[in-house]
Amino acid sequence: MAALYEQHPGADTELHFKDAYQLLVATILSAQCTDERVNQVTPALFKRYPNAAALAKATTDELEPQIVSTGFFRAKSKSLTGMAAALVAHHNGEVPATMEALVELPGVGRKTANVVLGHALGVPGLPVDRHVLRVSNRIGIARSDDPVVVEAQLTAAMPPAEWTRTSDTLILHGRRICKPKPLCDNCAVTDECDYFRLVISKTREAPAAKKKKPAKAALVVKRTRSAK
Repeated sequence: MAALYEQHPGADTELHFKDAYQLLVATILSAQCTDERVNQVTPALFKRYPNAAALAKATTDELEPQIVSTGFFRAKSKSLTGMAAALVAHHNGEVPATMEALVELPGVGRKTANVVLGHALGVPGLPVDRHVLRVSNRIGIARSDDPVVVEAQLTAAMPPAEWTRTSDTLILHGRRICKPKPLCDNCAVTDECDYFRLVISKTREAPAAKKKKPAKAALVVKRTRSAK
């Protein structure tokens, strides 16, 4: 990971937030949506609903038009209002700082919980999204397409203090370099990457020069002179 840390210095979540509540809302909205789009929507949303108590009072009909541009707005509006109501009912309106409590909230899975834990609550967390899955498996530091399994493999391989930074770095690498069609010429870890070694480098090997077959000589019909 050292080379990737160097290639993406200061890697961090690209979602804008001021506290754990705002990050939880933004992360729920970010499902199947770009962080850039979410950041365009959340300022007005946070102004209108500054805390869980305010959001819990919103109706889905009221909320949907405000988040429609993030996609899946009906499902997300139910998750947001349900999450806020659960915070008020069970956590005094505060975002809990444990994985167990977070994943019990509507719309919150392990990835979302890890984002909030690692970035807003100071608790080690390693979110595994599609970028982390793709990059970690290509490089060869994980071996599964199951996010929970990959999370376990990565957290077992490094100290907790590095978990969030590792996730942020792999996410940025997946967005900028190791895309579905990777930009391997711009990658800092090709020497360590299984995908590059097993797939890319082989396709770049110059094929053995095929010997050109000599053109078939035209048949020359020699006319023999009649003996004089």
